[in-house]
Amino acid sequence: MNMLILTYEYKLEPTPEQIEYIENTLDVCRSVWNFALQERKDWCKSRKSPVNTCSIEREYIMSVDEPFPNYHRQAKLLTNAKKDNEFLKSANAQVLQQTLRTLDRAWDDMKNRGFGFPRFKNRYRMRSFVFPQLNKNPISDKSIKLPGLKEVKWRMSRSIPDGFVPKQARIVRKASGYFVMLSLSLDVNVPNPLPHGHPKGLDLGFDKFVATSDGEEIKRPRFLKTLQYKLKLLSRRLKNKRVGSKNRHKLNQKIARLHQHISDTRKDWHFKLSHRLVKDAGMIFVEDINFVSWQRGMLSKSSADAGFGQFVNILEWVCWKTDTYFAKVDKNGTSQTCPNCGAHTGKKELEARIHQCHECQYTTTRDVAAGQEVRNRGLSALGHSVLENVCGLRATGNIDHDALVGGERSRKLAS
Repeated sequence: MNMLILTYEYKLEPTPEQIEYIENTLDVCRSVWNFALQERKDWCKSRKSPVNTCSIEREYIMSVDEPFPNYHRQAKLLTNAKKDNEFLKSANAQVLQQTLRTLDRAWDDMKNRGFGFPRFKNRYRMRSFVFPQLNKNPISDKSIKLPGLKEVKWRMSRSIPDGFVPKQARIVRKASGYFVMLSLSLDVNVPNPLPHGHPKGLDLGFDKFVATSDGEEIKRPRFLKTLQYKLKLLSRRLKNKRVGSKNRHKLNQKIARLHQHISDTRKDWHFKLSHRLVKDAGMIFVEDINFVSWQRGMLSKSSADAGFGQFVNILEWVCWKTDTYFAKVDKNGTSQTCPNCGAHTGKKELEARIHQCHECQYTTTRDVAAGQEVRNRGLSALGHSVLENVCGLRATGNIDHDALVGGERSRKLAS
């Protein structure tokens, strides 16, 4: 039996006393994070110099037998520190332990996944904390019970699905207020969608945000660029405000609300577009692209504004939710291959927006041709994997059995 986990977000309406408790908890979590991170950095610095030379910088001198301050060691030290520290006592103990767990996970990601070094948190960077456990029946239509906060009023914008149990809650401070993100779990085995129905290939790009194999081209919206002038004016005013002043804090809040508006608008458009694309499709194929590399070139700002990575993640989730098969295919050479006959058309310059095959004279726009090639590669991959491992594709959907056979015949049938 597998565990299905959903995350629902709700707007909180806390009282002034509850807001004070939330802000105090964020301050305590920030102090614990910064102290634990500094402890790890000091341990690493004390061991970066060779044994026969001195460092040109100043570091703490630690014994060679001093163990690395991992999560278990720091959690034990935190428990001992809470006995005599009233500031640490004012926050929930499990919340502080989750802060150390988050730091430990960020440290492991830095070493194993090549992520950046964990940052120290100021009052604006520490925006959330987690209650890992909730009491029984904490949810009602008008409020939710949280440890230390008792009953907090909220806007129950959507009901909890039947059978799901709330396991943990994350309190998030945003520019527009306070939110709670509930993790709901259900013991159920949900199979992955099987290939069926109409196949659709998608090509993502800067000229057109999405071009489908059905010939549809969707223009790329400019979420950030439409409000960039307003952000620029506010940022100019910010540099004239004294650090730590109330006017600077108010202006920071105004800038944060504008950034949140941009982010929410982008995410909402991604969800609506994903539902629109899967509405008449049984299979969705996209290119397997590392979008992080797109944000390191001269088009990094446009790539971040479009949010390609977020869109693909949302599209995969919507496909799973609507029982639509989702798969990624090889991205290399999709614009250099004719989707009609499979001939290699050569490398195209970015200015060339029309695909015209010199073998079969098939002509269409460059992005649509790439989407059709993505669809053909997805079907070819299914023809090699599904036909060998599944007893009959006719039972899984309405797709033509012959269209899933690889080779040149597959390309002609798929087009």
